Amino acid sequence: MALSKLQARFTRSSATAFSAVGVAVCIAMLASGLTFAKPLSIDDLMEIQSVRDPQLSPDGNWLAYTVRRIDEEKDKRITQIWMVEADGGQPIPMTAADSSASQPRFSPDGRFLSFTASRGDDGATQVYTLNRLGGEAEQLTSIKHGISSYEWSPDGARLLLLIKDPTEAQLTEDSEDDDKPRPHVIDRIQFKRDYTGYLDRRREHLYVFTPGDEAPVQLTSGDYDADDPVWSPDGKHIAFVSDRSEEPDSYYGENVWTVSVDDEAHALTKISEDEGTARSPVWSPDGKHISYVRSVGLDVGGSALSPTRRLEIANSDGTEQQVLTPELDRNVSNPSFSDDGSRVFFQLQDEGKVHLASIKTDGEGFRRDLQGEISVDDYALRSGMRTVLAGDLQSPPELYRLNDGLLSSLTDVNAKVLGEVAQPKGEKLTFTSADGTPIDAFYLYPISYEEGQRYPTILWLHGGPASQFDFGFHTTAQLFAANGYAVILPTPRGSVGYGDAFAKATVAAWGVKDVEEVLAAVDHGIEIGLVDEDRLGVGGWSYGGILTNYVITQSNRFKAASSGASLGLVAANYGHDHYQLMYELEFGLPWQNRERWDELSPFWKVENIKTPTLWMGGALDWNVPIINSEQMYLAMKRLGQDTQLVVYPDEHHGISRPSFFRDRYERWLAWFDRYLK
Repeated sequence: MALSKLQARFTRSSATAFSAVGVAVCIAMLASGLTFAKPLSIDDLMEIQSVRDPQLSPDGNWLAYTVRRIDEEKDKRITQIWMVEADGGQPIPMTAADSSASQPRFSPDGRFLSFTASRGDDGATQVYTLNRLGGEAEQLTSIKHGISSYEWSPDGARLLLLIKDPTEAQLTEDSEDDDKPRPHVIDRIQFKRDYTGYLDRRREHLYVFTPGDEAPVQLTSGDYDADDPVWSPDGKHIAFVSDRSEEPDSYYGENVWTVSVDDEAHALTKISEDEGTARSPVWSPDGKHISYVRSVGLDVGGSALSPTRRLEIANSDGTEQQVLTPELDRNVSNPSFSDDGSRVFFQLQDEGKVHLASIKTDGEGFRRDLQGEISVDDYALRSGMRTVLAGDLQSPPELYRLNDGLLSSLTDVNAKVLGEVAQPKGEKLTFTSADGTPIDAFYLYPISYEEGQRYPTILWLHGGPASQFDFGFHTTAQLFAANGYAVILPTPRGSVGYGDAFAKATVAAWGVKDVEEVLAAVDHGIEIGLVDEDRLGVGGWSYGGILTNYVITQSNRFKAASSGASLGLVAANYGHDHYQLMYELEFGLPWQNRERWDELSPFWKVENIKTPTLWMGGALDWNVPIINSEQMYLAMKRLGQDTQLVVYPDEHHGISRPSFFRDRYERWLAWFDRYLK
């Protein structure tokens, strides 16, 4: 089932349907073979909005969600909360358009819609509530240093809060010196994290707050973080995720736990088995079981990123753990019980698609409830209502009602900006690698495509590497196609969605099989008559940038490259980025396995690069630090090669400031146009 923009409009409910004239025009255009004339522009991309976090009301009649947009004048992103009838209707804005709000949640009686926002002068995030009968939002919490997340108790009398320990300055009554710089005193092995900075011993803990009380009650403590909290149906326990091993900084794993809410000891019970990482706990409606996602098999010499995530279930007393999907060699995520507790729903990554699937609690009756050439980003189930957030190659994710496998559109936030934009042809094709392994890649054709013509082509590589290109709307690829390029989005080994062995094929062997296979994707594009082999570009961000470096140090067939947030000298990152444990598990210690660390470092092969290369990254990136791009740039410059370095100030691994977001698009186009056109 293709989730094209036009199909979504045709299935829209009558309350918000496009006019009969508009539909007739669209049908006539399709029948005549005409396409929309306007190519997608950077201005269009800056206007695209993102729908997220669908939440159904207790009766299943209403759906709340967030819409994130770019405000270029203020140079920031704004998130607004909306609500729409689950059967379809006119969406209603619930929060102001000029300030951000997130985490919409319905109170258990359905009377209130709550959310989080930072509306005070101190910038602290608090919980606010809106009475659905009308009126202004009221602040519900007043935690001095703010909260991270929250959930209503089943009876609606209390809130579960996730709160990070305060700094010493925040503990004082005087707030004037709260932001005064202080030295970082380090005594942890894991002492950095991107977006957070240097890590101290402050942790995130669970609290329960009764509105009207002076302070919340702390449930968890110790030198451990708590995450992913969720109430039991009777409100007596909370399931959560935590690494409570002897040395969390040296252990790559987490368990699901429960904590007793009302006894003074707040007793803990471990639900999942010790080995591996367990996440995303959910309670069965009767409270007797907890389902969660768990990955195992991470040992020294293995990748922290590649183990397959499977669905498990256990008794809520911590006994009888069972893998529900032992034979399903694909990643699952985001579990949720059906209303009657007989099935567990989840998202399923599978060969360039993300489906909504489910299975009975005894491990039988696996089925795909929504499948096809589609990418399901999220979903919500409640009181017999099913809604999904999904998109495809031509449509950014929107909300739909799911009924017997059919979708009815609930939102269309990008109808205005994309309604007159030409859509490139896109398809997923399969070819074989050098050793005969089937490999997939998406091929987007330029909007000006004419059969028999070959086009300048950009090979664009995904991050991860434990990720996949799927049937989703890829903004960068869309922009390249709108500007006359063919675009190849390959899924080489090391990617997910194709099984455990496929994902583990590049463990401690980056830049080998994956390089062979992305180059094979180019060769296949040449074979089908699409790609001009004399006008090739390559690029990507994060592992996409890393793989770009491996490609251009092994091949000179590309006329231009853009390497974003990538690696150069791998050992230079040890202790400087936040991956020290991942490196040690996969590569070994650098002073004991220097040969391997050197072999994985594109920097030692920089003399091979003859491709003009644009290096990019965020100045504060501690995921893949800018030192890598700086060293690669300087080496190329010393060697007399054509190169440029772009550093975005105050940015981390992902570029968030809208003006920089636009700048990056402009530079990508200018760089590839310069060398490929």
